[in-house]
Amino acid sequence: MDPATHRKVVGRFATGVAIVTTRRDGVDHAMTINSFTSVSLEPLLVLFCAEKVARFHEAVLETGVWGVSVLPASMEDASRFFAHRGRPLNGQLARWPHHRGETGVPLFDRAIATVECVTTAVHDAGDHSIVVGGVRALSTPSEEAPLLYHEGRYHNLDLP
Repeated sequence: MDPATHRKVVGRFATGVAIVTTRRDGVDHAMTINSFTSVSLEPLLVLFCAEKVARFHEAVLETGVWGVSVLPASMEDASRFFAHRGRPLNGQLARWPHHRGETGVPLFDRAIATVECVTTAVHDAGDHSIVVGGVRALSTPSEEAPLLYHEGRYHNLDLP
């Protein structure tokens, strides 16, 4: 099995798109993800996967606190921006309205859902880590249509 075939096959599974954030030493860190899921209702747990070579990986493991902003279709530009490596950290959130959540992490104002978490477990998973978090706060700030990702491209879901 080669990685290209694997990517093509699993890319058939449509996912939502989110940005996960944390704050370390007064600096905001953010990364686009589509590997986010609910794990448990009792206790409330969610997870996301972080690539080990990403600078976000080290930041989120050190802080142990993170937020997820599920993106509306209107924030595709933010998704693309936070998916690129090597962008400057300082001021990287300035183009998009955001606020501090209850845990102090940045959350995007136009998100269709936000989840704030404290890390409860980290599991090794090849070139990624599976980061599990206990949910500390939830909100649904926007009613916009979600941003979707399928077969390597962004898509919109028209809501009634």
